[in-house]
Amino acid sequence: MLAVLRIAAIVALVAMATMAMAPAQLAAIRFLPRRAARLPLAWHRWATRLIGVRVRVNGHPSRLRPLLLVANHLSWSDILVLGSVMPLSFVAKSEVARWPAIGWLARLQRTIYVERTRRQASGRQAEAIGARLAAGEAIVLFAEGTTGTGHRVMPFKSALLGAARAAASAGEAVHIQPVAIAYTRLHGLPLGRYHQARAAWPGTIDLGRHLVSFLRDGAYDVEVTFGTAEPLDAAGDRKAAATRMHAAVRAAHAASMRMRSQAP
Repeated sequence: MLAVLRIAAIVALVAMATMAMAPAQLAAIRFLPRRAARLPLAWHRWATRLIGVRVRVNGHPSRLRPLLLVANHLSWSDILVLGSVMPLSFVAKSEVARWPAIGWLARLQRTIYVERTRRQASGRQAEAIGARLAAGEAIVLFAEGTTGTGHRVMPFKSALLGAARAAASAGEAVHIQPVAIAYTRLHGLPLGRYHQARAAWPGTIDLGRHLVSFLRDGAYDVEVTFGTAEPLDAAGDRKAAATRMHAAVRAAHAASMRMRSQAP
């Protein structure tokens, strides 16, 4: 019963806060786009605290712009986690726009949608991402192309790194920075291999069921590790860059998971 009341209270508070913020955010998106990431940053920080998610940051987000953050992807909650660290926007599959509630939140976050099944649209989509990068925004690309199990970092897809080259072709090089996300503890206890599924959402599980389970559990510790940013110019090899980003993220994720057995 207490768990049900907790979930109901969280959903109600998030809904009220979102409705209160939405008019100002929509106005910022239309009239002050460069400031439109500030309200979502505050919202994500408040939401993570409300749910009980504790975020620990290793390293620092690059201050260089344009900046494309290349990250692994474990769950819908990665949006909350990264969104609480710095002002940014996300690249997401087009289906997200149609998800109840989450699609609306994604709109307020100024999410950039890509259609994975239409290869002929990839160039136009890369140009759209490139334009936002060239405008000075920090954009997050979940380079695995899907959510994983938390056990390992899957290979990165290099196609959308073409967005960095599209932005670079209009001027200076784009900086790409590896970011590793690792869910390490639940209620202070290490999340072993078997229990990674409680935090991770690989997509084979119903979203609503996982959302309820995550909110019921609460009290997750998450590590976000920023690696070293590197420039990618218009002539850069995106496949080689994707390989380097993958190696950096994989190493950082493994280091965070090794540390999980130590005292917090």
